[in-house]
Amino acid sequence: MKIVIDTNVLMSGIFLGGPPHEILELWWNRQIELLISAAIFEEYQRVGLVLAKKYPGIDISNFLNLIQRRAILIDTLVEICNICADSDDDKFLECAVNAKCNMIVSGDKHLLAVSGFQGIQVLSPKEFVTLFLEDYR
Repeated sequence: MKIVIDTNVLMSGIFLGGPPHEILELWWNRQIELLISAAIFEEYQRVGLVLAKKYPGIDISNFLNLIQRRAILIDTLVEICNICADSDDDKFLECAVNAKCNMIVSGDKHLLAVSGFQGIQVLSPKEFVTLFLEDYR
């Protein structure tokens, strides 16, 4: 299964645990594939570096390097604009649309509100784990 993971889920999985961490374990074990665009990776880097200062015991650079090597980089030829109430979240829809992916995992209310856009399901981490994780164990 290929999915797009928004920044809050990725960072929660790295720094905090819970269902976001379980999703990252699925990726680590190659049971799901992570799709990213250049804009998503840039946001991962920016937010990760800010959080790394708050959690100095966690080396975010190694994780970002792993994402850069193992995630599937999607060219965003089709532009998605002004779908989410926060247009900064459109990049996750844009990645999914361009990859022909039908799954985004997000805790962001703006992304959750547009679930169904072009057939893309947006699930919270807990929903994803509840609905899909058992299939991959």
